[in-house]
Amino acid sequence: MKNRGVITGLGVVSPIGIGVGQFWKAALEGRSGITAIRSFDPFPMETYRSRIAGQVTDFNPSQYLEAVHAERVDRYAQFALTAVKEAMADAGLRMEEETPHRVGVIVGAGVGGLLMGERELTTLYRNQKPHRVHPNLIPMVTLNSASGIVAVAHGAKGPNLTISTACSSSAHAIGQALTCIRTGQADVVITAGADACMTPLVFAGFCSLRALSTGFNNDPARASRPFDRARDGFVMGEGAGALILESLAHARRRKARMYAEVAGYAATSEAYHMVIPREDGVDVAATMSLALRDAKLLPAQVDYINAHATSTPIGDAVEVGAIRRLFKSRAERVSVNATKSMVGHTLGAAGAIGAIVCALALDTGLVHPTVNYEDPDPDCALPGIARETRKRPLKVALLNAFGFGSNNAAVVLKKFVR
Repeated sequence: MKNRGVITGLGVVSPIGIGVGQFWKAALEGRSGITAIRSFDPFPMETYRSRIAGQVTDFNPSQYLEAVHAERVDRYAQFALTAVKEAMADAGLRMEEETPHRVGVIVGAGVGGLLMGERELTTLYRNQKPHRVHPNLIPMVTLNSASGIVAVAHGAKGPNLTISTACSSSAHAIGQALTCIRTGQADVVITAGADACMTPLVFAGFCSLRALSTGFNNDPARASRPFDRARDGFVMGEGAGALILESLAHARRRKARMYAEVAGYAATSEAYHMVIPREDGVDVAATMSLALRDAKLLPAQVDYINAHATSTPIGDAVEVGAIRRLFKSRAERVSVNATKSMVGHTLGAAGAIGAIVCALALDTGLVHPTVNYEDPDPDCALPGIARETRKRPLKVALLNAFGFGSNNAAVVLKKFVR
């Protein structure tokens, strides 16, 4: 019999709050974290098509991290370390009481340490002094820098992996963590997702791709509007989410609090296009179906969906079409929301933050609102999408996460009943 995986700790760094308490309170209030970007020095913001983002504006790494970690890692890894620190404390997990080789680390990151990479590249070409490149440049910009520094910080010697599948990275990280638990490779897996992509080059690239919202530069809080008729692209976000996954037996031995059970996971590829999803939604529906099958559940048992819902004209309609295809009449009764309406698209962190929302929803029975859902697009309208917080008897939640490269992930969470 496979080991069951449960969530015992949560941590978050987001545009609407650092710490789960601040984040969840803001989410339930429908508070937007989308603001204007001040500058990409030396480039004037007027040269960018989109000039808004979900920014973590009050983050001081020295307030949350030891100096060695605050100074020697990229901003995205600082976010990951901070979220993991909170999740470990929330779980009451003491590494001195654990067998280090039975504790793993799996992190999802879409872009990684490009903030430091861009800065050093600019300095190199400006000053033409190769010997002055930061000595920690390489370990700071590699995609596994966050998972590596998390393991070092906590002495976790089990499987150490980084999953990079663009916007679905941390949903896959959670799925792979579940696999580690199920197969007995680890008793505990520290799972996280993080990205901090507000850099001149990365932001310019997304602008050139014409993926970002441009119609609300003067009204940032209204820009991220999943499922709404006026949506015109996603809003870039930054942040991190962390979850502690444990085998049920290990969590019970510790008498740990359990937010939810991670019951199922599926990964597919549409093998269709690097950016645009298939408009029929067949593969998205298949991914959700496979995750439910893995969890030994039926679509009729799902109460809540945390949608990928980035606020793009094509993507939102495809996802809702896939929900209708799979859930049929149940689609009219399931609760659906879009966390990105408040924090923007945090790329590699999106799946982890969405999973945290699912765990909190199952734990509290509260479904946060989808903000800016003012004029529902008929192609996206579902009765379960609401502009206000709703109280619901939730037992099963589904997390969707889709990434560039035709990459799909779905994770199923269940309310834990002792």
